Amino acid sequence: MKMDLVMPDSRIAESFLMDADAVVYHGNCNDLLRQIPDKTVQLVVTSPPYNIGKSYEKRLDLADYVKQQAAVIEECVRTLADTGSICWQVGNYVDDGAIIPLDSLLYPVFRDCGLVMRNRIVWHFEHGLHCSRRFSGRYETISWYTRPAKEFVFNLDPVRVPQKYPGKKHFKGPKAGQLSGNPLGKNPGDVWDIPNVKSNHVEKTEHPCQFPVELVERLVLSMTHPGDWVVDPFSGVGTSIIAAIRHGRRGAGAEVVARYAELAKERVSAAMTGALRVRPMGTQKYDPQVAGNSLTISPWQPVQNDMQYKLLETEARYGK
Repeated sequence: MKMDLVMPDSRIAESFLMDADAVVYHGNCNDLLRQIPDKTVQLVVTSPPYNIGKSYEKRLDLADYVKQQAAVIEECVRTLADTGSICWQVGNYVDDGAIIPLDSLLYPVFRDCGLVMRNRIVWHFEHGLHCSRRFSGRYETISWYTRPAKEFVFNLDPVRVPQKYPGKKHFKGPKAGQLSGNPLGKNPGDVWDIPNVKSNHVEKTEHPCQFPVELVERLVLSMTHPGDWVVDPFSGVGTSIIAAIRHGRRGAGAEVVARYAELAKERVSAAMTGALRVRPMGTQKYDPQVAGNSLTISPWQPVQNDMQYKLLETEARYGK
């Protein structure tokens, strides 16, 4: 059988090179980080293993997990530019039905490294494991840290979102009658509603815990400048590198699983040519009712309960 050979993109290095466009390192992230000079990286963004026993990780005692993460974080801080940022995206560790928020466990590590938390961003999504003895988890967090200095990079304009009331005006004071909203849009806030990568998502690969490009794009655009380095110690299939490349930055990441590292190279190469399919930033979330999806029509008899009806309403109805 004849097989097509995919030639590696010459702009993708396999170890850290300052003049590379992208780096996909197959191996332990600490080995990659040691190759990066001090204060070189503008943004470290990652979603590390959650210590839940996925195929690519070994489940550890929580104290050992924190110690392992601390070793990586300390190296990340060494590579971080004075104006740089670290964004650590994690969820909850579940132990015998009890949840333990990993960001709270790791906060002392960042604090002891001399960093300051600027935001705790809640990433909300609608699909995931369905629980029967507690409410299903539908959020994770991104902890944003910088050095204590006030000169860290933060560009709000590239990540503004549309105003909810663009025609709203000041009703009193010296600006009465003038538009009150910023014409470029509003601050997206610290709760981000972005679909996670599941089943039929356009970005889905065989990686079980892939995060969306759009999530990283907001961080890249707001915390870096063109040409800056973005590094992901746990890069999976290269999402962070892709987000960097799509906006004129340089990206580097490490991945221990050979198959995922190979997928990362393929996806990064496609991103460089504009051939990679991604969900564009700001895309309206799919609404099955607006789309007329037949699966939204209940096959069972509606519950005759006024309170339940109110919970199911999609639009507010005001009585007298």
